[in-house]
Amino acid sequence: MWLARKPIAPEFAVLLNQEGPAVQYNAVAGNPFAVLTAIVAPAILTNASSVLALGTSNRLARVVDRTRIVAAQLASFEPGTADHQIWSAQLAPLHIRSQLLVRALRFFYAGLGLFAASALVSVGGSLVAYYGRPVLFHAAAALAILTGASAVFGLCAGCVLMVRETQLAVKYLEEEAKTQAALHRPPRPPR
Repeated sequence: MWLARKPIAPEFAVLLNQEGPAVQYNAVAGNPFAVLTAIVAPAILTNASSVLALGTSNRLARVVDRTRIVAAQLASFEPGTADHQIWSAQLAPLHIRSQLLVRALRFFYAGLGLFAASALVSVGGSLVAYYGRPVLFHAAAALAILTGASAVFGLCAGCVLMVRETQLAVKYLEEEAKTQAALHRPPRPPR
């Protein structure tokens, strides 16, 4: 039966400078931070992905709210008027921001799923290492590294998109403030 406990393969013994069945335990016993790292790192990265996705979803909701306000204001003005043009000019930046936020959300959710997959593959790799299957262990290790690295890339790409969206939000907020100030400036008294 392939699940029966076998002696540790020589490849694992060489990697850990040990021989015999106690190899997997000595590596952890020699370094108490190994267990802590194995348990905490995926949890922290998964939590980071979740928090970024939540924050991005909230920002997307604010863009949707603002788009609804702009659409309501547009309906109250006659097409071609200055107010209609000012309000309609806000729609294009809001559309760009929403697209950036949706793309960032995709990256964050992909990162979240990839971190979970990486943890699951790591558990599978530990099981095949315990049962002395070096080929499966190496395949699982490579797959875990690939999914983990892809997850980190997803987080980084999502963060870059969030920074770009924030820059656009600040830029268009400043432009809108200047426009509103110019439109609603009280007339100066004559001298």
